[in-house]
Amino acid sequence: MDLGVTLPTSGPHAGPDAIVRVAREAEALGYASVWTYERLLCPLGDVPQPGGPPRPLPEHNRTTYEPLETLAYVAAQTRTVRLGTSVLTALFHVPVTLARRLATLDRFSGGRAVAGLGQGWIRQEFTAAGVPPRRRGRGFEEFVAALRAAWAPDPVSFEGDFYRIPPSAVNPKPCRPGGVPVLVGGFAPAAVERAGRIGDGFNPMLVSPEALASSIGRFRAAAAAAGRDPGSLTVAVRANTPMTAETWDERRPFLGGSPEQIAEDLPRAAGMGVDEVLFTNPLQPPIDEQLRLLERLSVRAARVAQPAARAATTP
Repeated sequence: MDLGVTLPTSGPHAGPDAIVRVAREAEALGYASVWTYERLLCPLGDVPQPGGPPRPLPEHNRTTYEPLETLAYVAAQTRTVRLGTSVLTALFHVPVTLARRLATLDRFSGGRAVAGLGQGWIRQEFTAAGVPPRRRGRGFEEFVAALRAAWAPDPVSFEGDFYRIPPSAVNPKPCRPGGVPVLVGGFAPAAVERAGRIGDGFNPMLVSPEALASSIGRFRAAAAAAGRDPGSLTVAVRANTPMTAETWDERRPFLGGSPEQIAEDLPRAAGMGVDEVLFTNPLQPPIDEQLRLLERLSVRAARVAQPAARAATTP
């Protein structure tokens, strides 16, 4: 299983120096990927949110670095880590423009870009983007189709209800013939099934191990029903769970607690069909502390993986 790290693009430590330091040190520690996310704006006052009543967004949303510009800068400072978004809000973009930006990042990084895309949920952001929320669903599927059309060999053309591309040359193209991998995020059953139908992978948010297992099952079933090979699709889970130096008691969340406890959860996640875990520490300790915790997790995860690897190869 691969491990990834969300870069400090928001919150008290956000800034170019911290972002580059975390990316470089995560790469040196053996992490497979680094990730950014998109926040168009931070509305003032209460915001309707999943899982509870309207309330203000967390303070760290007030400053969020732009995801693709950040990853382009990080690409120049690293060599091997994949550069992912978890997620970009697709409907706030133009398919051709986003296709060219992602392809440019992919070219500069030598094929390391990963496009995690979502539909968005903050109504004030839809207002600022000039996009009706009702475009979600069918409009998102069409956006992904138009994005991939722009990555196809020239001449490119696309004709849809929401997006059109006149016959054109659209370049640069991504390094890989199939384009930048598209991971689709989502919570609702329809969104999970959509990921199975059109995504190169699924990027769920961890809520509980039971909910995660259910979502992955729904995702793979939808892929199979669409005539796709579920085993060829990636599941990259975003774990917004606390990571602390101290060991937790029985109340600790799945994939949360001390690095050693988190490492012990990884085989269970792998058994659910998880290919990668992206770690975001909501406690946001100082960068030095974050890196010490990531080092401990890397060391322990390698030890946990060794017996599993031996068992998998034993007749």
